[in-house]
Amino acid sequence: MLNEFKAFIARGNVMDLAVGVIIGGAFGGIVKSLVDDIIMPIVGALFGGFDFSNYFVGLSSAVNAPTLAAARAQGAVFAYGNFITVIINFLILAWIIFLMIKGVNLLRKQVERNEQKAAEEAPPPADVALLTEIRDLLARRPAV
Repeated sequence: MLNEFKAFIARGNVMDLAVGVIIGGAFGGIVKSLVDDIIMPIVGALFGGFDFSNYFVGLSSAVNAPTLAAARAQGAVFAYGNFITVIINFLILAWIIFLMIKGVNLLRKQVERNEQKAAEEAPPPADVALLTEIRDLLARRPAV
């Protein structure tokens, strides 16, 4: 069983997945910072200076704090502003991944076109050129 486990871990797909998860986690931190530190303040300024992250509804009468962190300490809250921020995080991340995949697909098509063009422009091998020349000479020979 240990050998099977080693073979499973050594497969390229598992390693690729592990690298993807690690990079995805780090990239998620970048997107979270982009949304929290750059985009949401701009959105907040456009809508009158409010901060989405502090939009909540207390689910008990004991919750009367002005900030989400303080309200959570007082009791249960429905943090819809935080949810809006998470949705924006997701949309930005999905858009960036879409653009990355679109770019990779564009590069692949470009490489395929270049390879195809190089194959079309490349001179034929010497034996093929010789056979083509013989064929052409035989075709020009008058019929007997």
